[in-house]
Amino acid sequence: MKKLVKNNVSWVGHIDWELESFHGDDYSIHNGSSQNAYLVQEEKTVLIDTVWKPHSNDFVANLKTEIDLKSIDYIIVNHGEVDHSGALPELLQEIPGTPIYCTANAVKSLTGQYHQPDWNFQVVKTGDSLDIGNGKKLVFVEMRMLHWPDSMATYLTEDNILFSNDAFGQHFAVKELFNDRADQCQLMAEAIKYYANILTPFSPLVKNKLKEIIGLNLPIDIIAPSHGAIWRDNPMQIVEKYQEWADNYQTDQITIIYDTMWNGTQKLAHLIAEALSEASPDTRVKVCNLAVSDKNDVVTEIFRSKAILVGSPTVSNDILSSVGGFLHFVREMKFKGKKAAAFGCYGWSGEGNKVLREILTNSGFDVIEDEVKCNWNPDDSFKSAAKALAEAITAQ
Repeated sequence: MKKLVKNNVSWVGHIDWELESFHGDDYSIHNGSSQNAYLVQEEKTVLIDTVWKPHSNDFVANLKTEIDLKSIDYIIVNHGEVDHSGALPELLQEIPGTPIYCTANAVKSLTGQYHQPDWNFQVVKTGDSLDIGNGKKLVFVEMRMLHWPDSMATYLTEDNILFSNDAFGQHFAVKELFNDRADQCQLMAEAIKYYANILTPFSPLVKNKLKEIIGLNLPIDIIAPSHGAIWRDNPMQIVEKYQEWADNYQTDQITIIYDTMWNGTQKLAHLIAEALSEASPDTRVKVCNLAVSDKNDVVTEIFRSKAILVGSPTVSNDILSSVGGFLHFVREMKFKGKKAAAFGCYGWSGEGNKVLREILTNSGFDVIEDEVKCNWNPDDSFKSAAKALAEAITAQ
């Protein structure tokens, strides 16, 4: 179970190859994931985080094969969410009274979830430290709203390891643990998906916290997150990516998102895609049918995009529920600096585009007035309308 990270620091977490969704069903998992917990064995023995409750029995049993549980001097809880703290109740039945170092907000979340106000909580804040012997300390850095109010990171001096919790992670199973052993394309794809779907709403806070961490001038040799690969090869590469992603990120990409009833709106989507390629040949164009596309993958494409076009037929003076539900999710992301436009077919009343524009405007997009709106089923005559929309959305 125990895998060496560096010197007296080991990984003692759980790799979940079968996991298909997270946060209920709100986040899709395509390549497995992991819950990373860490054991630091200096003069003092420290456990940093645990695992999700479904794996708590195995976690505690495996930990017993590695160490005498009573030798654990301190438990660090960087974040109270259940995928990191789920094994605490079972563990503390074995070693009651063990000090738990966490933020004040983590005391609230842990007590609220597990109803154990008598646990031995030791509240810490940014700059506080804990001597663990052999000339080493743990230094605590609050990471409020990355992505819960209770989040923090823990830094191990001398070994220069930043245990970053949810920051810099990915939902990605890597048996070999480290970023240099992972498939690089998958690793970065999962890292940007993780940021786009979980951290985008907090990008202004991410920017400020990154400045604070960099301002501490801590040498960082390893970044050890709570999900996915551990960054040991050029670990600051993911920090640099976060700086880029947190700054209203976009590339030269436009994404078309739609659902359709009788394929009319689908035809419009493809006409617009062709027109976009003609209007701006260097721009990458993505087309996503919400009926068959994974919503988290689509959000990642929006994150990469400088503009989106959203289509739905009019249904009962409104839009399809699949589109409406997806746009509710998009609104949570609080995207900034991206253009948007609406398109769709209708048979009788035709309110769909108006509804789309209102939702997109309320979601923070710069919505242009140009649109494509088709009564009944489009034919090639709509190529000119698609061309006009493409030219408008690509105009500087």
